Amino acid sequence: MNLQVKNPARPRVGAGFKPAPTTNIKVNRPRGDPPLNLVLIGYRGTGKTEVSKLLGKRLSMGRVGMDEVLVERFGKSIPEFVRERGWDAFRDTESQLARELALSDRLVVDCGGGVVVREENVAALRERGRVVWLKATVPTIANRISGDSQRPSLTGGKSFLEEIEEVLARRLTLYEKASDYSVDTDSLGVSEVVEDVVAWWNRGH
Repeated sequence: MNLQVKNPARPRVGAGFKPAPTTNIKVNRPRGDPPLNLVLIGYRGTGKTEVSKLLGKRLSMGRVGMDEVLVERFGKSIPEFVRERGWDAFRDTESQLARELALSDRLVVDCGGGVVVREENVAALRERGRVVWLKATVPTIANRISGDSQRPSLTGGKSFLEEIEEVLARRLTLYEKASDYSVDTDSLGVSEVVEDVVAWWNRGH
């Protein structure tokens, strides 16, 4: 599965959502369609970004990358923001965005890997959404994100591989608890993951 991470300096916010400092988000709901978002969670390198883009097209839904919106709001990269303000400030802003997204619908939401560490985020995203967990093993994740410099360290002095193992171990139960459905992406291409999720979604999620 070719999911090597690229490092754009300023990611583009997806269609269907306009960043705003308040929760005044207009909802565009087609008549007869279920007022739901499709929310993707999982560790970095599991394919959330590319999968979310294709899902948005396949399901005729807007797409929001939470980290992309946060970078645009911060006016700087996430590592820069965390160095200046700390992880708590980042998580607070992430939680605010999750609450905003709970007011919208018909979106495919690409969540940051740590969105599940706060129960309030999961509750907000599930309020008007169904959650899919994209899974991958530690070696697969390490291979896919080896060139990623857009996320700061979560464990300080740990090695790259040790950090993935430690953080993923802490989050596994949280991902499982938050999700309605899961896809193991280790041996699947992006299009195969998309087809799996679309089939589940069309069964009535």
